[in-house]
Amino acid sequence: MTIIPIASAAGAGSSRRAPLIPPGRFLPFFLVTALFFLWGIPNNLNDILIRQFMKSFEINRLQAGLVQSAFYMGYFLVAMPAGQLMRKAGYKAGILIGLGLYGAGCILFWPAAIVAQYWFFLMALFIIACGLAFLETASSPFIVQVGAMETAEQRLNLSQSFNPLGSISAVLVGSRFIFSGVELSKAQVATMQAAGTYQGYLRSETLRVVVPYIGLGAIVLLWAILIARTPFPHVGLDYTTKEAAGDQGPPLWKRRHFVFAVLAQFLYVGAQVSAWSYMIPYVQSYAKLDERSAGYWLTGALVAFMLGRFISTWILRYVPATRLLATYSVINAVMCTLAVLRPGWLGVGCLVANSFFMSMMFPTIFALGVKGLGPRTKTGGALIVMAIIGGAALTPIMGKISDVAGVCYGYLVPLVCFIGIAMYAWLWAHPEVGELEGQPAT
Repeated sequence: MTIIPIASAAGAGSSRRAPLIPPGRFLPFFLVTALFFLWGIPNNLNDILIRQFMKSFEINRLQAGLVQSAFYMGYFLVAMPAGQLMRKAGYKAGILIGLGLYGAGCILFWPAAIVAQYWFFLMALFIIACGLAFLETASSPFIVQVGAMETAEQRLNLSQSFNPLGSISAVLVGSRFIFSGVELSKAQVATMQAAGTYQGYLRSETLRVVVPYIGLGAIVLLWAILIARTPFPHVGLDYTTKEAAGDQGPPLWKRRHFVFAVLAQFLYVGAQVSAWSYMIPYVQSYAKLDERSAGYWLTGALVAFMLGRFISTWILRYVPATRLLATYSVINAVMCTLAVLRPGWLGVGCLVANSFFMSMMFPTIFALGVKGLGPRTKTGGALIVMAIIGGAALTPIMGKISDVAGVCYGYLVPLVCFIGIAMYAWLWAHPEVGELEGQPAT
């Protein structure tokens, strides 16, 4: 097997670098960068909702896992249509549609809580996810193209660093304002049922989700107004007729490194969403903490995730991406194994460490998958983004295993995922001869 080397752009360019943010473009850059923070919030509020809905609707872990299924189904169904629309209407239009859907989904939590129907909440989460699909499809390429290409990677890393801050904020707000801290024993439930007050308790628990989501929706719609009133630069759209005519490379489905990148991304997102979704029940079950304290441990895991992103970015200057991805995957497989076999404080510590080593996986798999795709890069990138359906597919499986065997055994699901990602990094992440067009083989 002959491997085609991919040259690094580091060090290329003149000694006088272009400005990170061109003059006159700071305001649109700032407004779009804030979106990375805003979409990190609902992603991790889901982890709080799973625990809260298990209590307020008296559902099992499999049913609660439908929170993630509804959410990531929205991403899967809307990502490609969002990209097609923005090719014609531009990034600003896509961002405004995304913010409108995001805000509307948040506000729907109010009537959902009033009627106290679980399916209504799932529908609201689906609408939020449709909005986020527009935002994620638009924001990264806009940030890349808003300035010089030689500073694109630095500019995008700067914007992406705000995403885990949104995640951390979500868990802190959710743990403080959604979790009531009231957890009833079976005897207390029986007493309240006999007194006719139990349904009132469940309703009060359901209503606790309203204020955080209404507040978030108001902020999102305000941000939409600010973006609508701000002139955006034209930064180019997608796949021109000239590019299409010059595309002589093999189709995407014949490029092994790309196909396996889609599969690896499916496994990664499934592993991440599953691991975070059931971390609070894990901490409660084996460390014997209340739900609010368990939520703070999830916050710690997100802090580890953020630190891992910065530290891994520095390590990648010296270690090949495939090697680091394989190493981190093996470490995470070991962490999950310990979480299964040694539930307790050791398992909790392993889950926090797991977040650190997950941090670089999504962007690394994405970058490896789109290498050498040429004018097919944006189509390939959209397909890799759609692979986040793994979060919807695998989380209910983990919930079912947790219901049947215990929460610790549910972590067999991310364990298998990390083994698959390690195999991808070792065996299939490098383009082979014939997969790339116009690049010499050595």
